[in-house]
Amino acid sequence: MKEKWWKNAIVYQIYPKSFQDTNGDGIGDLRGIINRLDYIKNLGADTIWLCPINVSPMMDNGYDIADYYNVDPDFGTNEDLEELVEAAKKRGIKVLMDLVVNHCSSEHAWFKEAVRDPKSKYASYFIIEETDGKEPNNMRCYAAASAWERIGDSNRFYFHSFSREQPDLNWENPELRKEIIEMMKFWQKKGIAGFRIDAIGNIKKSKEALEQKPIPTDSSDGMASMEKHVLMQNGIEEYLRELKEEVFDKYDMMTVAEVDVPEEKMERFIGKDGLFSMVFDFSYTDIDIEKRNGKEWKRDWSIKELKEKIFKSQNAIQKYGWGSPYLENHDQPRSIDKYVSKEEIGYESKTALGALYFFLRGTPFIYQGQEIGMENYPFKDADELRDPFAVERYEQSVKNGENAEADMEYFRARGRDNSRTPMQWDDGAYAGFSDTEPWIPVNPNYKTMNAKSQMEETHSVYHFYQKMICLRKSPEYGKTLTYGDFEGIETEKDALIGYKRADEKYEISVWVNFGNETVDLPEKLEQNSILLNNRTEAPESKLLPYQTILAVKEK
Repeated sequence: MKEKWWKNAIVYQIYPKSFQDTNGDGIGDLRGIINRLDYIKNLGADTIWLCPINVSPMMDNGYDIADYYNVDPDFGTNEDLEELVEAAKKRGIKVLMDLVVNHCSSEHAWFKEAVRDPKSKYASYFIIEETDGKEPNNMRCYAAASAWERIGDSNRFYFHSFSREQPDLNWENPELRKEIIEMMKFWQKKGIAGFRIDAIGNIKKSKEALEQKPIPTDSSDGMASMEKHVLMQNGIEEYLRELKEEVFDKYDMMTVAEVDVPEEKMERFIGKDGLFSMVFDFSYTDIDIEKRNGKEWKRDWSIKELKEKIFKSQNAIQKYGWGSPYLENHDQPRSIDKYVSKEEIGYESKTALGALYFFLRGTPFIYQGQEIGMENYPFKDADELRDPFAVERYEQSVKNGENAEADMEYFRARGRDNSRTPMQWDDGAYAGFSDTEPWIPVNPNYKTMNAKSQMEETHSVYHFYQKMICLRKSPEYGKTLTYGDFEGIETEKDALIGYKRADEKYEISVWVNFGNETVDLPEKLEQNSILLNNRTEAPESKLLPYQTILAVKEK
C-alpha cells in the first residue's frame, strides 16, 4: 500500500470556542490554541483539526459561515491563524480546517444580495423557489421544521437542510463551485494542510426535493424526511471530482468527509483514486440512536452489535481504502457515557474503550478532553442548553404540548453540548479555561478530572493515550499498526472483543474485555509478548473486567 503522510497521522480535534480563552471573554481563541500546542505535541498528536473559525453570527456555533475569507473576531484574526500554522509547523504539527460548503449563513453577503435582488447572480447561488404563497412542498429539515423559509413578505422561499439561518448553496451553479474552489486555494496558501468537510453528502438534491408538490409524509407532523432526497444523490461525484482535481490532489491535502457512504460507492469515495482521503463512519458511533417521528431518540444496543459493526466497517474500509477511527467529536456526547454504564465508568473502562478503537485500521482521531476521559455534563434543565438545535427541539415540544422532558432526557445522554463544555486544564477557576464565566458551563467534575493532574499521575487516562500513540508511531511496531491488515477474531463471549493487525513481520493482537466479568482468552499469552496493558495484573489466559492488552508475535 502506498504510504501517505495522513495515513501516519494522529489527529487531535479542537473545538476552538471551548479549548482555551486568553482574552477573558469566556470564549476560546486561536491564541489559546497556540499556547497549548506543547500540550498537543507532548501527547503525541501531529495534526490538529479546527472546528469552524470563520466569521459567523454563531447561530450554529460557527457552522453558519458569513465570510469564508476571514477569522471571526471571537477567535482572533487571520494573522493569528497564520501564527498558529507557523507555530504548529515548528512542532511538526499540521493544521486542518473545517470546510462548510453545503450551506452558509443567512448573514453572508451572497445571501443578502440574493434576498435584495431576485435577478442578481447571487440569487442562483441558492435554492430559491417562487410559489403562489405556500411552501413549495412539505420537506422536513434536520432541525425537525420545514426545509423551506419564506423570504420577507414575498412568495419566494429558500431551501435549508439545517436551520433557517443556514441556506443551502446551489451546487448546480458552476460559478458557485468556482467560488468555493478559489476559497479553498486561499487557505491552502496560508499553510492549511487539508480539510474536514462538513455535511458534504447533502450538496446534490433530488428532483423531487425541489418540486412544488406534496411528498408522502412519514409522521404525524405532515412532513417528509429529506434524507432520501438530499443524501448521496446520483451525480454528486461530479461535483466532488472537481474539488479533488482542482484542489485536493494539487496540494497533497488530507481530506476527511462527513458523509455516510454505502459500500457500493466506497471505492469511488476512498479508493485508490478516491474523492477523499477518508470518510467518517457513523455505524458504531451512532449505534445508540434511532429516528422516530422525525426526531432522534436513544435505543438499546448490545456489545455483540457493537463488535459486528466495527468489524463490518473495518472489512469494508480495508477492501476499498482508508479509514478514520474515532469515538468522539463536536456532534457526539462523551463516548464513555455512551458505551459504558455509569457505575462502571473509571480508568479501566476509559482506557479499554480507547484501545478498542485506537488500533483499528485508519487514521485515529482524538477529540479534545477525550484523552483525559472527560464525561457528559450533568444538565439540570433546558436553561443550560446552548446547542441551537436542542433548544429549538425542546421549545417546539413545549409549544406542541409534547413531552419536553423526554427531549431533555435525550439531550442529557446524547446532546452535542456534552462535548462542547470547556476543556478541563486544571482545578483552578473555570478549570483553567478562562478567568471569567465561560459561554457554556464547566463540568463540575473538573476539580478531580483535569489535564494537569493526569499529566502528573503516571496511572492516568492521559498517559495511556500517550502510550497508545507511542506504539502507533514506534519504529518497531508502527508500520504493522498503521498499514497491517485487519482481521476480526470470533469469540465465545460477546464482551471479549479481539482483532489482529498483521503484516509480513508481525501479528499484533488487540484484546478488550468490554464487560464487568472476568473472561477467558482463547489462547495463552507469553508475558514477553505484551506491548500494552491497562492493568498491573499480567494476563496469561484471562482478562479482568475492562482489561485490555496488545500482544505481538513475530512471523
